[in-house]
Amino acid sequence: MTNTRAGCLPRTLVVIGTGPRGISVLEAMAARLAAGDPDQPLRVYAVDDTEVGAGRVWRTDQDDWYTMNTVAGQITMYSGVPDGGPWRPGAGPALDEWARATEGEEDLGPDDYASRRTYGRYLKSVFHTVRRSLPAHVELVPLHRRVTGLERRPVGGWLVELDRAPFLVAANQVLLATGHPVNTPDAFEQRMLDFAETRDAVHYLHGDSAADMPLGTRTIPAGTTVAVKGLGLSFYDVMLALTVGRGGEFKRNTEDRLVYLPSGQEPRIVAGSRSSLPIPARGVNQKAPDHTYRPVFLTKSAIEAAKERQRRTHGHEQLSFSRHVLPLILQELEHVHQQTHREAGGRDPLPPLDLEKLARPFTGEGFASPEAFHARLLEVMREDLRQAHLGNARGPLKAALDVLRDTRAVVREATDFGGLLPASHDTEFVRDFLPGNALLSAGPPVERVEQLVALVEEGTVEIAGPETRFDTCEKTGMFTVSSPRVAGSRRRAAVLVDARIPTPDLRRDTSWLTRSMLASGVVSEYRRTGPHGDSRPTGGLNITRSPFRVVAADGTVHDDLYALGIPTEHTRWFTQVGSGKPGLNTLFRQDAAAIAEAVLQDVGLLEQEQERAA
Repeated sequence: MTNTRAGCLPRTLVVIGTGPRGISVLEAMAARLAAGDPDQPLRVYAVDDTEVGAGRVWRTDQDDWYTMNTVAGQITMYSGVPDGGPWRPGAGPALDEWARATEGEEDLGPDDYASRRTYGRYLKSVFHTVRRSLPAHVELVPLHRRVTGLERRPVGGWLVELDRAPFLVAANQVLLATGHPVNTPDAFEQRMLDFAETRDAVHYLHGDSAADMPLGTRTIPAGTTVAVKGLGLSFYDVMLALTVGRGGEFKRNTEDRLVYLPSGQEPRIVAGSRSSLPIPARGVNQKAPDHTYRPVFLTKSAIEAAKERQRRTHGHEQLSFSRHVLPLILQELEHVHQQTHREAGGRDPLPPLDLEKLARPFTGEGFASPEAFHARLLEVMREDLRQAHLGNARGPLKAALDVLRDTRAVVREATDFGGLLPASHDTEFVRDFLPGNALLSAGPPVERVEQLVALVEEGTVEIAGPETRFDTCEKTGMFTVSSPRVAGSRRRAAVLVDARIPTPDLRRDTSWLTRSMLASGVVSEYRRTGPHGDSRPTGGLNITRSPFRVVAADGTVHDDLYALGIPTEHTRWFTQVGSGKPGLNTLFRQDAAAIAEAVLQDVGLLEQEQERAA
C-alpha cells in the first residue's frame, strides 16, 4: 500500500485510457519519480474499458494477421534507450529488442513489422515495468472499468464515475487519453443501417476496426459477395480476415511471385473508393531506428517567417496552406526525389513528382470492362511494388514520399491551434491535401500489397473502379457497388463493410463519458476562428497548448484536467501517432513529458525530486 506517513493522504491521478498515449505519460512520470521518498504519497488509477495496459486497438487477444505499419526498430514506449542496467522508465528497449529478449514472442528484426497483438503485449510489459519501478510513495492501480462521467467536486478536483465498483473515484488530476471513438452514424451510414435492418442475411458493418467487426461465417457465409468501402489500411485488415482468417494461404511460386491458395471458405470481395487505388506500399526500410530527417525548405523558421509576413501585411499570423505551406512541402519532396536519384547514379533529372497523379492515377480514364480496369490497376500496383523494393533511402520515389512522414511536426507548426485561415484549413488542407497525403505516406508493408495483387489475380478480390458508388437496391434487397467509369462494373452484395477509419468528432462520439462531459460543460468543442471573427466548429476537443489542459464550455481552463491524443484531433493534427522513436526526443515523447511534469508539479512531487537532484 501507499505510504501515508503523518496522516498525509495520497494525491490522486486518474488516467482514462491505457493505450500508447496513456502509458507514455505513466512512463514519463515514473522516470521522474525514480529517486527519493518524499512525504507526499501519490496514487494513480489506470482505467481502461478493454484491456488495462494495451487499450482497445492494441488488445492482446486479436488475431495475428493484424499488423503495424511502422517497422519494429522504430517503435519504443521508453523515453530513453537501454543503458546496460535493468529495463526501467527512462531506459528501456524498442519493440524489436523487447521481442527478441522475451521468451515466446515474435523473432522481430528492426525492419520487421510486428502484429498488433505483439505491440499490445509490449505495451503491457511497459505498464508492468512502470508499476514495478515506482518508489514506495507512489501506487499504480489498474482498473478494468468503463468511465461513464466526470464531475467537478465542490472541494476541488474531480469525481470519476465508473460502471462497476468502486463506482466513484475522487481525483485531484485527470488525464483523458481515450483513443479512437465509435461515432453515431452519419447520413450515409444511417441509410445503409436502415436498409439492412429490415432484411434477413443483409448486413452493414461500420465504425470500428476490423478486429472488432463480426467478419466470421455467421455474418458472412462462404461464397457471399461482400462490398468493402474504402481502400486504406483498414481495407487490408478486412481483406486478411476474410481470406487468411478463413484458412487461405499465400505461397511463393517458382518465379518468387506470391500466389493465393483459397480454402473455399472465402466470400467474394468487391471493394472500391473515390480513387480506387489501394493505399500503396511503404518503401522497404533502409533507415536506422534513430534516423532524423533535417528539412531544407520546410523548416520551422520558414513557417515562422511566413507568419511574420502575415503579421506585417495583414495584422494576423494565420496562413494559407496552398500559398504558404504546400509550396514548401513540394520543394522538400522534390529536393529529396532528385538528390536520391543523383546519389543512385542518375545523370539526367527525373520528371518532377506529381502528387495528384500518384494519388489519383486513373483520373480522366474510362474502361470498357472490369478486366480492362484490373489490367491497368495491376500495372500501377506492380510499379508501386517495384518502387517500394528500391527502398525508402535509395529509391527516389519512396524516399521522397517518406518526407511526408518525416516533416509532420513542422506542418503542425502551421496547422495546429488555428494556425491556418479557417477556409484554407477546411478546403486546401483537409479536403484537398490530406486524402492524398494519407494515401501516399501511411502505407502498409510491401507484403500486404503483394497479397492484394495475388488476390486480384486469383479472383477473390475485385476492385470496382474510380469514383466507386455504394448504394442499395430495393428490388433485389441487396447493396450495390459500381464505378461510373468502368463498364459492366455493377455488382450486388449481401454485406457492406465500411472500412474507413472513423473521424474523431465530439458531437458524434457515442461514449457515455464524452456525452456526459459535453452536456455538463466540463469540455467544449474547439472552434477555428478567422481574423475577422468568423468561427467554425471542428469536432475536436478544446485544449490549451502544451501541457494540453482542457477548456470548459464557459471558457475556463481546467488546471487539473488534461487531454492527449485522438480526442484532440482537429485542434491538433495527426494525433494518432502511437509510439516514439528510440533515442529521439519526438513530439510523442515531448507531449507525454509535458503532462507528466505538470501533474507532478501540481501534486508537489516534481519540485522535491528536482531539489534532491540539485
